Amino acid sequence: MKRLFSLKNKVAIVTGGGKGIGESICKIFAQQGAIVHILDIDKDNGLRVNMQIRNAKGKAIFHHIDLTKHKKLGKLFKKIYKKEGSLDILVNNAGIAHVGNVEKTTPDDLDKLYAVNVKSVYSCLHYGVKYMKKSSGGSIVNLASIASVIGLSDRFAYSATKGAIYTMTFSIAKDYIQDRIRCNAVGPARVHTPFVDGYLKQHYPGKEKEMFDVLSKNQPIGRMGRPEEVAQLITYLCSDEAGFVTGSFYPIDGGALTLNT
Repeated sequence: MKRLFSLKNKVAIVTGGGKGIGESICKIFAQQGAIVHILDIDKDNGLRVNMQIRNAKGKAIFHHIDLTKHKKLGKLFKKIYKKEGSLDILVNNAGIAHVGNVEKTTPDDLDKLYAVNVKSVYSCLHYGVKYMKKSSGGSIVNLASIASVIGLSDRFAYSATKGAIYTMTFSIAKDYIQDRIRCNAVGPARVHTPFVDGYLKQHYPGKEKEMFDVLSKNQPIGRMGRPEEVAQLITYLCSDEAGFVTGSFYPIDGGALTLNT
């Protein structure tokens, strides 16, 4: 019998694959048989994930790159396509966070968030659809957030960038449906990643565990999400089983959008 959600021999590009949600995506994709190209500015963690996948007999190639460099990214996409002969999956996972309302957000803050969270995604989409058309189609998943669709306190710049990801998803899905390119977005709530640990260490030194429990209980389900849970949803969206799914936004939020009152 066919294994469900198989990605066997599918060529995948995952941005920000060196840690957190991106790391889980890369590892699960490799487990499902994909050839995973890991793109990250974090060389040490990118190489670590690459080695772990290879040690587990998976297929992975790490590329050290600054995703805000449009032309360099174009050369890399061309190199990957030339080597593999196709591009089947693109996951735009890379992103940075920011805490602050509009008064506390500087122009430099906004420019930095835009460069990483919006412009780099544009660049990957710009080149990604080009090579997916040559490959007779593919699946794109963009990492949005529940901040794309609701107001979160002190997340002005972050929410603006994730709102852009939300609408860019629908545009790609609409424009390239005839090219057999599917595009969807997922919207996590709070997920336990290295960012969360770093945030607690910086803002609540000595009280990390206490505040971790507070943040966890703010989710209606009573805990934070796990990176692998988000990765498993993305694996489905990139598989042939999701062939009828495009132009959709999937919250994965422990009930945050509908159960918080």
